[in-house]
Amino acid sequence: MSLTVISSVYEVCSDAAGIAGNIFAFGLFLSPIPTFRRIIRNGSTEQFSGMPYIYALLNCLICLWYGFPIISPGIILVATVNSIGAVFQLIYIIIFIAYAEKPMKLKMLGFLVSVFAVFASIVFVSLQFLNSSSRQLFVGYLSVASLISMFASPLLIINLVIKMRSVEYMPFSLSLATFLMSLAFFVYGLLKHDPFIYAPNGIGTVLGTVQLALYAYFKRASQGELRHPLIVP
Repeated sequence: MSLTVISSVYEVCSDAAGIAGNIFAFGLFLSPIPTFRRIIRNGSTEQFSGMPYIYALLNCLICLWYGFPIISPGIILVATVNSIGAVFQLIYIIIFIAYAEKPMKLKMLGFLVSVFAVFASIVFVSLQFLNSSSRQLFVGYLSVASLISMFASPLLIINLVIKMRSVEYMPFSLSLATFLMSLAFFVYGLLKHDPFIYAPNGIGTVLGTVQLALYAYFKRASQGELRHPLIVP
């Protein structure tokens, strides 16, 4: 097998992993829809928090910038998935602001402006003060930090599941999509030899595996309790 054929197969495999990551990520982006249907139906944000969508928007914007050819040539699939993610998060935030009480509305608007100000600052610094290699390192480290901070949410969910001994607050579809997306981009990062992609997604894959294992364990345990009800003499 010639080097050209091997290179072509390698490229096809890496693109396939990236496309798979985009597809699985799309499932994640759709997951908040039931929450926002409830907000629209009730005409109120109730006790829901808009901060996860603020954090997610900033994360998507930073990772989108890292995937741009001017920063990291050859990983355009990172840019595509995060551009779609940024649009979804912005729509969620706009809906949240529309239905929030006035104090929360102003607070969320302030956070939204701050997100775009931070992103604009990152773009300005990376373009004006850094050369191509330093630029990639700068944005790459920021994207890793942003992704790892996003993984704090699964850790909180894992802790809640263990504490409550229930998977009620950890939907299987969401856990599966998180695992599959992280795994796909972990493989994509490995094939692209990009530690800024495979390192954080490797962590995401591990956390996704833990979530699925906990789901299987506590789901089976709860079913066992239903099959064997406690008999009080």
